[in-house]
Amino acid sequence: MNSDHLRLVEKSLLLGGRGLLGLYFIVPGISKITGFSAMSAYMAAHGVPLIPVLLVVTIVLQIGGGISLLIGYRAQIMAFLLGGLTLLISLFMHDFWNLEEGLERAHETQNFIKNMAIMAGLMVVAGIRRD
Repeated sequence: MNSDHLRLVEKSLLLGGRGLLGLYFIVPGISKITGFSAMSAYMAAHGVPLIPVLLVVTIVLQIGGGISLLIGYRAQIMAFLLGGLTLLISLFMHDFWNLEEGLERAHETQNFIKNMAIMAGLMVVAGIRRD
């Protein structure tokens, strides 16, 4: 493959990756709007402070940041912010270390590790050099 083909493959992979990461945030952001009360209760059960404010901020970041990733507008900055959001959500909502051994702990461990992988993808997008 020549360098033009490689560059096209790189751009295509980045576009696809950004698109999938964007959808990963857009869909849950919308579901948080439609299920605002249920999500507030879930956050309260996990000891999240300032729920109304933080839930609105999360919704705005997930939908706005997801769209930003999808279309490539300020993708590096949004990937960085969404990576931080993913870390905070993981620490508060997927705190497997506070659960007894069993299915729930295994499920939350899997969610935590999955979110760390998503955060890794966001770090890659945030770290990509623009030409």
